[in-house]
Amino acid sequence: MEAYLFDWANLLLRWLHVIVAIAWIGSSFYFVWLDNHLTAPGDPQLRAQGVGGELWAVHGGGFYNPQKYLGAPPKLPEHLHWFYWESYSTWLSGFSLFLLVYIFNARTYLIDPSVANLTPAVAIAAALGFLALGWLVYDLLCRLFGKNEKLLSALIVAYVIAAAWAACHLFSGRAAFLITGAMIATIMSANVFFWIIPGQRKVVAAMKAGAPVDPVHGQRGKQRSVHNTYFTLPVLFAMLSNHYSMTYNHAQNWLVLVLIMIVGVLVRQFFILRHKGKTSPVYPLLAIVILAALAAWMAPKSAPVSSTKESPAAQFAQVQQVVQARCIQCHAEHPSLMEFPAKGLMLDKPEQIRAASQLIYQQVVQQKLMPLGNLTHITDDERAVIARWVENGAANTAAAK
Repeated sequence: MEAYLFDWANLLLRWLHVIVAIAWIGSSFYFVWLDNHLTAPGDPQLRAQGVGGELWAVHGGGFYNPQKYLGAPPKLPEHLHWFYWESYSTWLSGFSLFLLVYIFNARTYLIDPSVANLTPAVAIAAALGFLALGWLVYDLLCRLFGKNEKLLSALIVAYVIAAAWAACHLFSGRAAFLITGAMIATIMSANVFFWIIPGQRKVVAAMKAGAPVDPVHGQRGKQRSVHNTYFTLPVLFAMLSNHYSMTYNHAQNWLVLVLIMIVGVLVRQFFILRHKGKTSPVYPLLAIVILAALAAWMAPKSAPVSSTKESPAAQFAQVQQVVQARCIQCHAEHPSLMEFPAKGLMLDKPEQIRAASQLIYQQVVQQKLMPLGNLTHITDDERAVIARWVENGAANTAAAK
């Protein structure tokens, strides 16, 4: 029952996280698009009222005319919509999911002894520290170098690369990708909470009081908003990466993460320029080149088949020994590490191992996804035993019954 309720909580939190993330990212994309499509109003009366740009659009059978004021409008409306709950809800639901899956199951999901032999307490503290430190360092960089946008951008990129490298050398690959993405997502939401919304509130308060508006609030808010725009696609990849072990299980997984995040930035830059009426194929072409090179570099290499003359029975006996030592704790009729067989797969009997040979090969040898978090401490030599068995024709071991 505990596992059943855990799955429901996981499902509902994940669904909520996706829903509110769509709302946040959608509004972010829309306002970047809107800003880049505004044109100077042709009506002199609008210009006199301070309207710096407007747009006419049609959607769903209706016509829309959004207008952007360069300063304070002649009269602030009674009801002013604030875009912040989309951000807060996304972070809160994502952090709750992170607690449920990774923090409460640190030994399984956060730790890989082959990467760093951490205790659950240390792994949890490090993971939470990544989120907090990520924001503190980023915010300090913005405070110190905010007036030099090019230098600030270079420092932020360097910091994200360093964080990705550190995460991939502390946590399991799957957790490292997610923690790096969660760190950036924390920066994005903290930008909204600590800078963008407070700055807007000060501007509105000054307008209502008839006092001069300090332009620094708009400048800081715009800077942080631009950073959030470029962070969006890298974060989306990090959130999706847990489904693709070929990325986070690579020997140089930190570099894989960094390169794909760079691809996300290039794609975002293409759309930003496109919204401004500038079509630059350089960015998508460079993204395609990076992805193609990455795919070629990461392609699995076939290990040479052992020339050792072992009988099918001897080979299978070795495989069965590995399965008994490393797999049946989760994949058995009565597993010791969980209430039910994981994914319904049981490997107690020889015929079950043979029937699942290709799945075992894919998950254990090629992707190194199993055992999950390497909880049972399988070795590379044991993975090689399974590789030799399958590559020498696992189906032939039927004679070994």
